[in-house]
Amino acid sequence: MNLVHLLPVGKVDLSLLHDLRAAIPRSLHVACEILPYELDPTPSYHPERQQYHSSEILQRMQTLVRPQDWRFLAVADVDLYIPILKYVFGEAQMGGPCAVVSLHRLRQEFYGLAPDLPLLSQRLLTESVHELGHTLDLRHCQDYSCVMASSHSVEWIDLRETTLCDSCRYQLESHPSIAEKRA
Repeated sequence: MNLVHLLPVGKVDLSLLHDLRAAIPRSLHVACEILPYELDPTPSYHPERQQYHSSEILQRMQTLVRPQDWRFLAVADVDLYIPILKYVFGEAQMGGPCAVVSLHRLRQEFYGLAPDLPLLSQRLLTESVHELGHTLDLRHCQDYSCVMASSHSVEWIDLRETTLCDSCRYQLESHPSIAEKRA
């Protein structure tokens, strides 16, 4: 079975990682393990934006990937961005082995609301499956309830399921180049 390595970026609540490790296999039918080390986000920090460049984190993750590894999913608790956007919830290497998601803007506290751990766990799972889908060459889906639908705000994340719609599942299962990457 394919294995997703969960990589903490900086200090991440281990209970969230344990929940994610248990939940991802129900959505993608893969195994998960939490890596026993963390990636320091500091080299990707840009003081002029007071954010962390997600593409730089992905580049640093790439150095950890061995030929036998299937996928790495980094989980960060810092605010991520790419230069063309104000922020991102996550980023992935399209068709590649690495993806990163951020808890920062998934937290209710970011929006001035009371903490909601179950909602945070659900949002983290949704974003994680979404970014892992990109590593499998899946593009954004037009079905707003599909996990592969794009999200420009946290409210859109809450509308999505944590699974692929029939069309995205078909794409994943029927395209030889994608199917090979799943094996």
